[in-house]
Amino acid sequence: MSKGKLAKFADMERYKNVFQYPYSAVQQVPFEMKGHWHEQYFHNGNPIVLELGCGKGEYTVELARLYPNMNFIGVDIKGARMWTGATLALKEQLGNVAFLRTNIEVIDRFFSPGEVQEIWLTFSDPQMKNPRKRLSSTYFLERYRCFLVNNGIIHLKTDSNFLFTYTKYMVEKNNLPLLFCTEDLYHTEGIDEETKKILSIQTYYESMWIERGLNIRYMKFLLPNGRPLEESDREIPLDDYRSYDRSKRSSKDTAK
Repeated sequence: MSKGKLAKFADMERYKNVFQYPYSAVQQVPFEMKGHWHEQYFHNGNPIVLELGCGKGEYTVELARLYPNMNFIGVDIKGARMWTGATLALKEQLGNVAFLRTNIEVIDRFFSPGEVQEIWLTFSDPQMKNPRKRLSSTYFLERYRCFLVNNGIIHLKTDSNFLFTYTKYMVEKNNLPLLFCTEDLYHTEGIDEETKKILSIQTYYESMWIERGLNIRYMKFLLPNGRPLEESDREIPLDDYRSYDRSKRSSKDTAK
């Protein structure tokens, strides 16, 4: 039987690699390590990479294993899931891994300008009904600009054609430099070895989606500083499924 939620939360309270600041807490208590992650936690000057919506933290831990000379922080509000990755990182003594339990809507309260080099969005909820909640929307991209280096890299890896297409339209609308883009990651030829190494990481749920015959889509693009970003107004077909075999939540066929 898996460890219960209460026991996991108790563990997380004492884990040195976990910082818990849900929205209600961060409003009242400033995050004192903002701008000081390098010297106060990682104790090095290596690049910092965020995984937003990290779930169990599998991807964060695997990236840390692959790149010991980079620092990785998994961010999610669901602490019971995050416990898996945080526990594994402690057991393996991965000093280049941390986890931040908070709402992504307030992610800019935890990092100072230029403190983060890259962001991973791995299998985010496509939020087909609400553009504001999509992690690649203007609402969030403008927040990332608050702490991402100029021309920092955004990675999107998803099973959702809706989210992938929406993000591609956002990139086009705002003339963001697109570095790589594929609608079928595991059947695309000519991928360089460095990219193959990164993209070889598969989470539990990703493996399930591949077994169901779903294409895994991936893109990476640069997010430069500059003029305010604009939303695309193009219609996009809704996904005809939901993760974990749930049906669509809307009777509509398209959304913006």
